[in-house]
Amino acid sequence: MDGANGTPLTEFILTGLPHPPKLRVFLLLFFLATYILTQLGNLLILLVVSGTPQLRARPMYIFLGVLSVVDMGISTVVVPRILTTLTATGRAISYAGCAAQLYGYHFLGSTQCFLYTIMAYDRYLAICHPLRYPAVMTRRACSGLAAGAWAAGSFHGAIQASLTFRLPYCGPNEVDHFFCDIPAVLKLACADTAANELVTLVDVGAVASGCFLLILLSYARIVRAVLAMRTASGRRRAFSTCGSHLTLVTVYYVPCAFIYLRPDAGSPLGGAAALFPTAVTPLLNPLIYTLRNQEVKQALKRMMGERRSANGI
Repeated sequence: MDGANGTPLTEFILTGLPHPPKLRVFLLLFFLATYILTQLGNLLILLVVSGTPQLRARPMYIFLGVLSVVDMGISTVVVPRILTTLTATGRAISYAGCAAQLYGYHFLGSTQCFLYTIMAYDRYLAICHPLRYPAVMTRRACSGLAAGAWAAGSFHGAIQASLTFRLPYCGPNEVDHFFCDIPAVLKLACADTAANELVTLVDVGAVASGCFLLILLSYARIVRAVLAMRTASGRRRAFSTCGSHLTLVTVYYVPCAFIYLRPDAGSPLGGAAALFPTAVTPLLNPLIYTLRNQEVKQALKRMMGERRSANGI
């Protein structure tokens, strides 16, 4: 095994998802279908938003488009690696590839976290300060917020990757996970990892809990404003614009807290929970926003109707 004599490792071996051998083909097809549907669904969201002037002019849908790009990226960083680990000879990943995967996952994951917070703030402004909303949430402001989320996510991912791979790795090279993530990789370091574990807990905890608290604060104000509305139709309309976002936030944050904010972060249950932010949430985003959002469904129907007309159907 590489590194057994104390030389630095040049590759890692991913154990993959634990599964009975007879389910390998089923899991391979399942994750392949999940990946294809995730890419197609999020691409559809991008096409609908970019192809509908009414939607691409509104901040809510600009952020939704950015979120779709992030979801496509997270799925691409992780799910193809799951597929290769389900084959007999595809479990090896190079040292540089492992570092790049860890960076990409935390870069895109933290960007997603910041985007959820921005989307909650957008809904807060739209519902609680509707008269000020057009002046505050301008196209320039939207671009600045989206760029800030990308930059902050990149910085966060760089910190986590550099801290993890500054340690020496010279012993066993088997990563007990289906992709290169911090808790599983740190177990293989040939040095004390206490400082890394503390920084990971504080850094990831600060980003996740800080964003989550801001989201809760935004929705506390939203709920108070909605309950003060005089008409039931107004309350229903306001809540409908927030329901999809709240659903995704819940699906994203609960598994992340389970993975990173526990003392035994490297447990098998943590590995199972990691499937949610890496494979499930990116798939749910287009489903939730197309099935629950009337404006997106209407825009999609118009686009399909225009295509049929253009084809003479």
